[in-house]
Amino acid sequence: MDKNSEKRIKRIRRHARVRAKITGTALRPRMCVYRSNIGMYVQLIDDTIQKTMVSASTKELKMKKGTKQEAAAELGKLIAKKASSKKIKSVVFDKGGFKYHGRVKAVAEAARENGLKI
Repeated sequence: MDKNSEKRIKRIRRHARVRAKITGTALRPRMCVYRSNIGMYVQLIDDTIQKTMVSASTKELKMKKGTKQEAAAELGKLIAKKASSKKIKSVVFDKGGFKYHGRVKAVAEAARENGLKI
């Protein structure tokens, strides 16, 4: 097993451990973040009916230049705007087994600044 697949397996285990403890509801959906080398994806999920209520990704952004960190902050603003249009005010944050650091942190803080309660 190479180093990258080992890291991926460890991340999936961490995520499973967190998912055993948190669930999203209609009033307070789970804000699930996925970070890849190319982009970031955020979903607001109601686990009681197993439906994605709102989703956004960095692919939707119209950014031509800028860092991945800036794109993550824009993604946080976008998801907060989409959530407020669906009357969602607070969420449970699911960092997907990633560290709360860098791009994951940028998404969460930008969403907080734009009115989403985490």
